[in-house]
Amino acid sequence: MGGHSHWANIKHKKGAADARRGKAWTKCSREITIAAKLGGSGDPGSNPRLRKAMDDAKAVQMPSDTIARAIKRGTGELEGAAFEELVYEGYAAGGVALLIECTSDNRNRTRGEIHTVMAKNGGALGAPNSVAWMFKPKGTIIVKKDGAPSEDEVMGLALDLGAEDFKAEGDVYEIYTTTNDLPKVKDGLIAKKIAVESAESAMIPDNSISVPEADAPKVLKLLELLEALDDVKNVYGNYDIADAVMEKLAA
Repeated sequence: MGGHSHWANIKHKKGAADARRGKAWTKCSREITIAAKLGGSGDPGSNPRLRKAMDDAKAVQMPSDTIARAIKRGTGELEGAAFEELVYEGYAAGGVALLIECTSDNRNRTRGEIHTVMAKNGGALGAPNSVAWMFKPKGTIIVKKDGAPSEDEVMGLALDLGAEDFKAEGDVYEIYTTTNDLPKVKDGLIAKKIAVESAESAMIPDNSISVPEADAPKVLKLLELLEALDDVKNVYGNYDIADAVMEKLAA
């Protein structure tokens, strides 16, 4: 993975969009509705995806009654827009592969918005499976090194709980699991008083490509503009931007 923290690269774009509470609530509400619908249950105890969606909603201070209505829309107890999950694929500057996950009630609108943002910012949509084969679903848990036990202790516990991989990157530990084992590993770490910074399912690229400094601003801008679209849930890329470049751009 090298260079800048792999997970920091993947999640860099989240801040700009999620800082706007209204958009964060819209995205969380849609995810709750879809999780309740696809999981066949409005009970987070038996629906891990719904449980995660509800945790995310609470983290952005979504009111409990709003969460409850989203669940009822998913289970059919309330009428609402019929959302579906869509995935688009494409490229950013420098040949960076992008996988764009969406929830939409109008696929023509969603594709049109994504196409426009891509075309105006050095990107391009690709054909189905043009880049999807490069990504695999994984559970990803982030633990900050500061305040955590030793690397050997955290790694040993994570692997004992069923984690598939463990990496020390920058100021964090990155723990990778199967998507099914994510809740078990997360809860096991918390039970041992290890603070979990984040825990979520993500599409992780098999390999990453180093982005030249000249292309880094273009890639990051495109990611942030895509993430800001209401219909876009997540944007994943196989890019790796060096610490020095990230620090320069953040200055």
